[in-house]
Amino acid sequence: MTSFLLLAAAEGGSNQFKEIAETFGWNPVLFFSQVVSFLVVAFFLHKFAYGPIQKVLHDRSHRIEEGLRNADKIKKELASAEEQKRRMLTDVGAQSAKIIEDARKTGAGEIEKASQQAIATANDIISKARQSSEAELSRMKLDLRKEFGRLVVAASQKATGKMLTLEDQNRLAEETNRQLAA
Repeated sequence: MTSFLLLAAAEGGSNQFKEIAETFGWNPVLFFSQVVSFLVVAFFLHKFAYGPIQKVLHDRSHRIEEGLRNADKIKKELASAEEQKRRMLTDVGAQSAKIIEDARKTGAGEIEKASQQAIATANDIISKARQSSEAELSRMKLDLRKEFGRLVVAASQKATGKMLTLEDQNRLAEETNRQLAA
């Protein structure tokens, strides 16, 4: 529009300018009022619409940048956590293998210990049974000798037909015992 005004002024005539302005229906008062209205509306739009929108866009771009930085940070932390998890799983695997091996060794030791204890108990039982059987055998031999001595005395009494004295009975019993022992 300024070029139009300059063109009109250069040609030297305000008449021509007036003619053109009348042809197009240009009114300077209305024109300046519209320019002022446009500037007021532009000012308010800039102040209350364009400015807040710019601020929102600026804040949003900062949040996006911050989110990207946080995402990178989280990726690094996740990779670190994954590495730590892998190391922990490796350590736990090694510890569990060691615990299992220790349990096997302990179990084998306990089995050996229980076997030795069972063998010792069995040997004790066998030894006690031998002692008991030897004692029983000795007691039975003694009882058998006494019974045999009594039978010899009784048979001697019947064979001789007389009553043997206590001294004769003891002598016969001792003699019989000596012969049995030999």
